[in-house]
Amino acid sequence: MIYLDNAATTWPKPPCVTEAVVSALKKYGANPGRGGHTMSMAASREVFLCRETAARMFNLEDPSGVVFVLNCTMALNIALKGILAGGGRVTVSDLEHNAVMRPLYALSPGNPIYDVAHVVAGNDDATVENFRRTLSSDTKAIVCTHASNVFGIRLPIRRLGALAREKGLLFVVDGAQTAGVLPIDMQEDNIDFLCLAGHKGLYGPMGTGMLLCSGRFSLPPFIEGGTGSQSLLLEQPEDLPDRLESGTPNTPGICGLRAGMEWVSAHGIDNICRKETQQMALAYDLLSTVPGIRLYTARPQIGQCAPVLSLNLKGHCSEELAVELNRYGVAVRAGLHCAPSAHRAYGTAPAGTARLAPSIYTSRQEIEQACRVIRKCATTTHWGGGAQS
Repeated sequence: MIYLDNAATTWPKPPCVTEAVVSALKKYGANPGRGGHTMSMAASREVFLCRETAARMFNLEDPSGVVFVLNCTMALNIALKGILAGGGRVTVSDLEHNAVMRPLYALSPGNPIYDVAHVVAGNDDATVENFRRTLSSDTKAIVCTHASNVFGIRLPIRRLGALAREKGLLFVVDGAQTAGVLPIDMQEDNIDFLCLAGHKGLYGPMGTGMLLCSGRFSLPPFIEGGTGSQSLLLEQPEDLPDRLESGTPNTPGICGLRAGMEWVSAHGIDNICRKETQQMALAYDLLSTVPGIRLYTARPQIGQCAPVLSLNLKGHCSEELAVELNRYGVAVRAGLHCAPSAHRAYGTAPAGTARLAPSIYTSRQEIEQACRVIRKCATTTHWGGGAQS
């Protein structure tokens, strides 16, 4: 199978990730932070080493600000609902994932508490100005994706972070699609809350995510419970990470996440970005001149976008194309990609698009073969036969 659904989750994982998970199950089976015996203390040490690795990768000064969660969606829920607990508004882009839009809707179903800034692809000045225009005296934060999971369009987060700091606002970044692929620097980008998926570009296991907190704003607890600290008190501890972490953590997943981050750092984010973007540029070149195929963005440029490519085929919905590609052993994601806002912005709702997303493991030959299949689909009247392994 040619796996081009890496924007949903990367596969395969580096062998070191599997080894780290298995090793954790064998060596660190005790509950971290819940006992003074050797195995519990060893598990605690492994969990803290992952915090240090994440803090170093994203330039967070204090590793205790690294909060482990189930996924990026949970991180965004904690940040958004905490920031808006006392009321107010936020400004978001028109490319946001439902992990941002649904929590905001849930907070005030009948009265939107967010303003939307249009992202102008390739024009950072216009994008920043659009954000600036939406700000009001009630705005508490700027919230945005680093890059669209549908179209790969990269937002100028450094300039948006500077705008947030200039206006005295918090800055929340959804880095699910870019962590491990594009550089993120919490201090240089003025990020207050960085929300991350562990299982995508960081190559960790599913069920891992992180909320990195700068310390400029204290979020209220999202859930309360056992932390292994200050157990005599009924109140949740004030200090991070315990304030936002309750219950037994996913130690094997966290160990796998650390191995994934170290693997990414060893290979170099710039190198990973270069290879993956070159693969999508190749796909763009092979498909852009084929009659009936529609691409929605400019040719991918290294460092200017996340390495994904959305397309549609005239006369067929995106799901039909994905089913046909699957018959030929090509795995892509079709539909709305949990980001209807982005599709509405680009006129692809409600049908959606088919999305190609490579990983560091994707070869040039696989991209060429996938594009041959797509080209065949574009020139074949009747689908459903002749699938090859």
